[in-house]
Parts: sequence; C-alpha cells; structure tokens
Amino acid sequence: MSCRVAPVFAAWLALALGGVVQAQDTTSLKKEMIGHQWELATTDRSKTCVVTLKPDAAPGGFKIELESGCAAALPFAKDIAAWSLKGLDIVRLQDAKGEAVIDFTEVETGIFEGLRTNEGVYILQDLAAARSLAKSMDQMIGDWAMVRSNGATICGLTLTNNDAGKDNFQVFLKPKCDAAVAAFAPTQWRLEHGQILLMSDRGETWRFEADDNAQWRLVPDSADPLIMLRQ
Repeated sequence: MSCRVAPVFAAWLALALGGVVQAQDTTSLKKEMIGHQWELATTDRSKTCVVTLKPDAAPGGFKIELESGCAAALPFAKDIAAWSLKGLDIVRLQDAKGEAVIDFTEVETGIFEGLRTNEGVYILQDLAAARSLAKSMDQMIGDWAMVRSNGATICGLTLTNNDAGKDNFQVFLKPKCDAAVAAFAPTQWRLEHGQILLMSDRGETWRFEADDNAQWRLVPDSADPLIMLRQ
C-alpha cells in the first residue's frame, strides 16, 4: 500500500469503526430503555408520571404509553406522542411532528435528566428505583444524633419533610450542640446520589455517606470521623 493511500484507508477505517461503536452504543441504550416502566418527575417527585417505552414503531420514533394522570401532573406530557434516540446518549420524548418535548441525558445508571426552558429540570428514572428512593426519603425523616468515633454524642437534629425550596427540606438542630456543628448551623437537607446533604444558609454543605455498618459518615473521612445515627 502506497504512503499516499495509507492515510486515506486509515481515515476510512476510523470512520467505519466509529459507526460500529455508535451503533453498538445506541443499541445498548435502546435495550436499556425498552420494556421498563419509567417515572417522569420533577426533581423533588412532587409531580410524577409513569411512562412505558415500547419497541413498536411510531411516526418519527417508537411508541410510548403514558398513564392517565400524566397531563394533569405535568401539562407538557399532553404533547408527548413518541420517543426516540438522538446521537449516542439522548433519549427524546417528542411530539407528533418529531419535535422535542424534552430531551434527557443519562447522568448515572438508570437516571436521566432533562431541562425545559423556564420550567426547570425533570428526571426520568426506572420506576422501581424511583419508588425505592421515595421509601429511602421516608426512612430519613425523624431524629438523628451526630456522634464521634468514641460514641460521644455532640449534637441532635431532626430531618423533616417540610419543603424548603429547590428540592430541599428543613432540618432543625437541638439545643447544646458542639460548637463546630452549631457554627455550621444547617437549615436544609436532601438525599443526593446516595448521600445525605446538610446545608447552611451561607451555602456550606456537609455530605454524609452510608458505610458498611449502616452509619452515615461525613466525607471526606478523617481520623476522628463524624457519624450520623438514626434515633
């Protein structure tokens, strides 16, 4: 093969292989989406809609089924007529003309985020996983203690389901907290990607992760870890 032909062949091969990879990635994503029930919801799950993505062809995409209460919960849902895949990683819910009602991209396995201008972010998530998260949220609500590794309690707090805006909920510290916790003074909390986030009005955030002992430890970890225990 001549030196002039080799670069052309290499470029053609790269394009060909790229097409194969794209087809494989798209096929994988399609396989992930089909046959499951998905929850389309606001980020705080205050408004939800169950959809089923079908493999059957529909104009410009594939068939989609929405539960009867979708349009009442999420008004834009009335425009959704089909679904399709765009590029390597976009799941599109589209209208009868094939125009996007909302585009989703996968932010972690089984969880997709989409933005509607002037409305905000919406989540598309496997229905079983979404309901499991809701159950987890319910289990978080109530009284907690912050303790050190020696078992000494340094603060008590209550996680509530009182709406604090921006998908957060109110948290209240009990009297006689350690000076560091009192200075932090968290007023809001939420669950995010498997972590408990405590947030102050100054924008400071403490993150707690569940360990193997069903305790929640402040991350990053330290020699004298701060632990949250359910009371």
